[in-house]
Amino acid sequence: MASIELFLKAKFNYFCAMQIGNIDFGNLPLFLAPMEDVTYKSFRYMCKKYGADAMYTEFVSSEALIRDVKKTKQKMTLFDFDRPVAIQIFGHNIDSMVAAAKVAEEFQPDFIDINYGCPMKKIVKKGAGAGMLQDVPKMVEMTRQIVNAVSTPVTAKTRLGWDEGNKIIVDVAERMQDTGIKALAIHGRTRKQLYTGEADWTLIGEVKNNPRMHIPIIGNGDINGPEKAKQFYDQTGVDALMIGRGAIGRPWIFKEVKHYFATGEILPPPTVQEVIQNVKDQLNISAEWKDDQVRAIFEMRRHFAKYFPALPNFRELRIELLRSVSYDDVIRILDQIAETYHDQRVDYTNVSLK
Repeated sequence: MASIELFLKAKFNYFCAMQIGNIDFGNLPLFLAPMEDVTYKSFRYMCKKYGADAMYTEFVSSEALIRDVKKTKQKMTLFDFDRPVAIQIFGHNIDSMVAAAKVAEEFQPDFIDINYGCPMKKIVKKGAGAGMLQDVPKMVEMTRQIVNAVSTPVTAKTRLGWDEGNKIIVDVAERMQDTGIKALAIHGRTRKQLYTGEADWTLIGEVKNNPRMHIPIIGNGDINGPEKAKQFYDQTGVDALMIGRGAIGRPWIFKEVKHYFATGEILPPPTVQEVIQNVKDQLNISAEWKDDQVRAIFEMRRHFAKYFPALPNFRELRIELLRSVSYDDVIRILDQIAETYHDQRVDYTNVSLK
């Protein structure tokens, strides 16, 4: 499609509300990508606070779910602030996935998402996640049976293909649409790439602009700031953008992207004091929900490591923060960071998503 046609189609999409089933997401919504050990309650809350339009739980194992594993069901606990929100399930056995979808439906998500994109070895070696890209007929049949088994709208998330020689997403997207799913999210990498190299949004654009496609297409991969978000949107005209690793340690990225789309202006980066307050809020939400300060600290460590990029001479404080197991010690270190860098802003320019 010629560049001018893409431009006009993107502008048309921008003024059209996106829907999944009867859920109206407004114009060009921003989705928080589902991430294991990341998208739990406290982090979802922070992202929603800054403008994320849709949430996903951490992905849920179908086998654990049908065995009624308590920890797995806890992942599906939803809150009023979450909505609209999806429960994402994964697995390799069709019967188990259908049963899991029925259990997930009992938790009343706004939609149920199927994980066909996780590239991690422990998932893929069982044929689940992105492993399904090696058996597309089974992937399609699994999706069809799940769609037919529940009344809640069903969506899916996948990748471009298994490897460089098998970027089959254009065909897969058509076949997935025919199963009755209500939207498809695409991460612009193959399974073999994991999270290396650059996301290929060209193929995401091919799916979106395929005349046969009529369901919403959600683009995902390498959105690390407002300008990248705008670049990818203008390139593809997707119905929604999904932000994953770019939001870790930077939940206000959703606010930044929306402001840039509305005004063309880049918001100034947050002050260290503002970041510290957000870290404390996220920690306290987690501690309150779990009723366990130590567990909350462990849950936060991945975020601690991302919240303070590019601060000079920060190594020792970072190590101390990541090693602390006492709530009082963590608060003391955070206050020390705020005092040490009181006149600085946290610059996320050129921060790697790796």
